[in-house]
Amino acid sequence: MTGRRFVSFLITLLIAVVGGLAFQWVHMPIPWLLGPMMFVLIITKLWKSFTPFWPGVVRNSGMIMIGYTIGLSFTMEAMKQIGQQLPLMILLTALLLLGSTGIAFLVSKLSGISFPTVLMGSIPGGLTQMIPLAEEIKGVDLTVVTFLQVSRLLMIIFFVPMLVFSPFFGLEGMGQQLVAMKASAGWSGLYPHIFLFAVACTAGALLGKKIHLPSAIFLGPMIVTILINLNGYEGPALPFTLLNVCQLMIGGYIGLLLKPEQLKNKLAMAVLAILSGAVLISCSLGLSYLLTLLHPVPFITAFLGLSPGGMDQIGIIAKEVDADLSVVICYQLFRTLFIFLVVPSLIKFIFRSRLQSNVVETTS
Repeated sequence: MTGRRFVSFLITLLIAVVGGLAFQWVHMPIPWLLGPMMFVLIITKLWKSFTPFWPGVVRNSGMIMIGYTIGLSFTMEAMKQIGQQLPLMILLTALLLLGSTGIAFLVSKLSGISFPTVLMGSIPGGLTQMIPLAEEIKGVDLTVVTFLQVSRLLMIIFFVPMLVFSPFFGLEGMGQQLVAMKASAGWSGLYPHIFLFAVACTAGALLGKKIHLPSAIFLGPMIVTILINLNGYEGPALPFTLLNVCQLMIGGYIGLLLKPEQLKNKLAMAVLAILSGAVLISCSLGLSYLLTLLHPVPFITAFLGLSPGGMDQIGIIAKEVDADLSVVICYQLFRTLFIFLVVPSLIKFIFRSRLQSNVVETTS
């Protein structure tokens, strides 16, 4: 990194930190991901004379640690739960993805944006995971993908708690008591085991890239952590502060990817994004009702298990309303693993087949 680029990175980092602090101060959801992303986006667009810089190695380091953290959730207990309800998980996950595909098809037709782009923006796979995957597929507009993913994420983060604590679920009185606080692991608990996982996760990321694993920087560490975890060697949880740093590493990078000036029909895109998010939440409600018919679980547990949101936010809500946390996390975890392990390869295969078909038609 040259001296000029290093200074640019320090200034961009300062902007990202201010964004995280500001979003945390006003109690915004996931402040250290959305705050840096929004501040880097807005300030760098307004500050025309400044050339921002965010090294890929910083983003990759954050992705490795997030992959490790999600891998820790995959315990033997989670394996047993998944084994018991595997057929239902496959069915409901497939139906949710079909619903997402249908929504993407309609949005593509209404907006004129390419179907691959809208599909990547509509799949509920997580903002930090779908962006790297979208980067690997040719012809995908990263600005539109990020816009759709962020819009859906914000809708779910705001509207799922509102639904859960509404008269619809009969829990409106508990809404005032919800305090979204995550358990904080201590720094002293990291040593010495974290060194083994640091080396293993880095090796997993490098190996994943070498064998062309989709979203290798994220999936490689996650798979390595799962394998070590299931063999009885449990890794230490990362401190809350370090998890915030990981989100900042990713949020600053995504902020530079966003190019709203290239987004056509901004108002129409915003309306379509909101409508598609609302339809996806409605699909989750319908599938939740189907789950209660096929398996004896409370509706609140089924809805939280099938909500297309992050495991951490959904887990907090599930614990607060006394839902079956193991069922909720297992459904969330299975969908996450299914999307990460199966969907990327499937999407690449479909789009590659479509491209080859178009080439054949053109040449003939």
